[in-house]
Amino acid sequence: MSDNKNLKPGWKVWRFDQMATNVNVRIDNPSESGMEHYVGLEHLDADSLKIRRWGTPDDVEATKLMFKQGDIIFGRRRAYQRKLGVAEFDGICSAHAMVLRAKPDVVLPEFLPFFMQSDLFMNRALEISVGSLSPTINWKTMAAQDFTLPPMAEQKRLVELIGSIAALEEELRTAEREADQLQKAAMQDLLDADLNGWPTKPIGQVLKVTTGGTPSRNNATFWNGDIPWVKTGEVNYYVIDSTEERISAEGLKGSAAKLCPPNSVLVALYGQGPTRGRVGMLGIEAAVNQACAAIYPNPDFDPWFVYYYLSGKYQSLRAMAQGAAQPNLNLAMIKGFVIPTPTLEEQKAAVSSIDAVAKAKAEILQRREQTAEMKRKLREEAISNVVH
Repeated sequence: MSDNKNLKPGWKVWRFDQMATNVNVRIDNPSESGMEHYVGLEHLDADSLKIRRWGTPDDVEATKLMFKQGDIIFGRRRAYQRKLGVAEFDGICSAHAMVLRAKPDVVLPEFLPFFMQSDLFMNRALEISVGSLSPTINWKTMAAQDFTLPPMAEQKRLVELIGSIAALEEELRTAEREADQLQKAAMQDLLDADLNGWPTKPIGQVLKVTTGGTPSRNNATFWNGDIPWVKTGEVNYYVIDSTEERISAEGLKGSAAKLCPPNSVLVALYGQGPTRGRVGMLGIEAAVNQACAAIYPNPDFDPWFVYYYLSGKYQSLRAMAQGAAQPNLNLAMIKGFVIPTPTLEEQKAAVSSIDAVAKAKAEILQRREQTAEMKRKLREEAISNVVH
C-alpha cells in the first residue's frame, strides 16, 4: 500500500489482492457437487451485476469453481465482454471465471462490484489479458495491480447512491420484459386467424417473395457502392435503416442480389444460433443476401401486419427448417407459410393495438438506457481519485 499526494483526502492505493480474495475451490465432478446452480459466462449479461439465468451442474462436465452467495463471478476470459455478476445463491461456475470475495477491511463487499464495472478496472483487465484468440487474465497478474479506493464512509455513500439507481434500472428491465411478453401475447391473440374468424392463404399466393444474393467478393467493382446490402445477421426485429456493407450497381446486376423496396418484411432463412426465423422491416430501399427472404409490400396488406404476424411465429418458422448439420429455411417454405387475410381495415386495427404496446415498451427501454447511462457517469466520476 502507498499514498499519493495527488489523491483526494482519505483515498489510498491498494493492490488488488489486498482488496479481494481469489476463491479457487475447484469442483472436479460438477454433478456430484451437491449444488443446484451452474453459472457459465453465457449466463452473465454485459454491464449488469444481476444474474438472471443459470443452468444445473448436470449440464456440464470438467472442473468448475465453487462460489458462495455474495461472491463476484468475473469473466476473466474475453474481458472485453464486461461480464461480471454478484451471486444471490451458492453454486458452481465456469473455470473461465474468477470467483472473488471482497476483503471488508479495505473495500465494502457492496462497493467492489461497482468498482469492477468501471472503465478504469475493465481497461486494466484488457491490458493484462494474454492470448490472441481468447485473451485471458491470470490471478497472479491481476493480484499485483494497484488501484485507488475512497475511504469507507465515501464507499458507503456511493453504494447507497449508485445502488438506488441500479435498483431503478432493474425495475425498468423487469417492466421491459413484462411489456415484451404483453406484446407477444397481443400478437398471438390479435393476429390469430381462428380467434378472429379470418381466412388464411399461403404467403406466396398473396404476396411477392424473393431471396437475394451476394456479389462476387473477387470483383472489387461490385462493392463499396451506393446500394445498401442486408446480411442475415442484420435481420433482428427492428427497422433496417442502414447496413454494414454496400454494393454497386454493377454488383447488383452481376449477382442474384435484388433491390427490395422500403416496407419489405425480411425473414432470416439461416444463420448461426437464434438467427434463423428472425424478422426485420426494411426502412430503405436495399438489396439482400441469399439468406434473406424479402416479402414485398402490397396495397392489400399493412406491412406491419405481416411483420407482427411473422414475428409472433418465430418458433413455427424455425421448426420448418431442414438439414442435419445446420437446419435452414428456404424460399418455398416461406411462400407456403400461411398468413391471415383479413380486410385492410381489420389489419390496421390489429396493428394499432400492437403498436400501442410496442410504444410503451420502447419508452421503458429509453428510460432504462437513460438510467443506465446516469449510473455509468456517476460510477466513473465516483472513482476519479485525482485532485484537479
